[in-house]
Amino acid sequence: MNAPVVLQVAATPASPALVLRPWRLEDVAALVVVSRDPALRQRASSVVDNDADGPRWVQAQQRGWAAGDRFGFAVLEAQPGSVRVQLVGNVVLKEVTSGKPAAEVGYWTAAHARGRGVAPRALEALTSWAFDTFVAGGLERLELLHQVDNVASCRVAQKSRYDFDSILPAAPPSFPRDGHLHMRRTSA
Repeated sequence: MNAPVVLQVAATPASPALVLRPWRLEDVAALVVVSRDPALRQRASSVVDNDADGPRWVQAQQRGWAAGDRFGFAVLEAQPGSVRVQLVGNVVLKEVTSGKPAAEVGYWTAAHARGRGVAPRALEALTSWAFDTFVAGGLERLELLHQVDNVASCRVAQKSRYDFDSILPAAPPSFPRDGHLHMRRTSA
């Protein structure tokens, strides 16, 4: 998994194209701005508090790629007719281990991009890539977890064909509220 992976999501009549690629240090400024959003800070498992946190966070994403067990993608929106791209979110495949039947997916969307279908489209691209890449290593299902009060994440899971599986009890401090577990199997 040493070659850079770039996933393309075609534009729709209502939405610009998306590009998913590994995080880079040049993403830090945009990441810091996006991370100021209170809703994102409340939901994300790790947040960027300041300019010094940004490079550390990006480098942690890069270490996951290097280790081959965590694959974080910056989600960029390509503006029609422009070479400019804008950070609109993050998707991640984590806890990938050869021979282990399950891995976990996660995502967040920048405040300015919410409600435009970014998360479901990016998650679908990540899901397809994960199954294409890791089924031979034993991957059978992807798990998506979110807090029960995160209605938007529940909608993303449903739109992305992740079936509701169960309610998980809270596990403070990292998971302070009960959660939903959604799953998608390779045959979905």
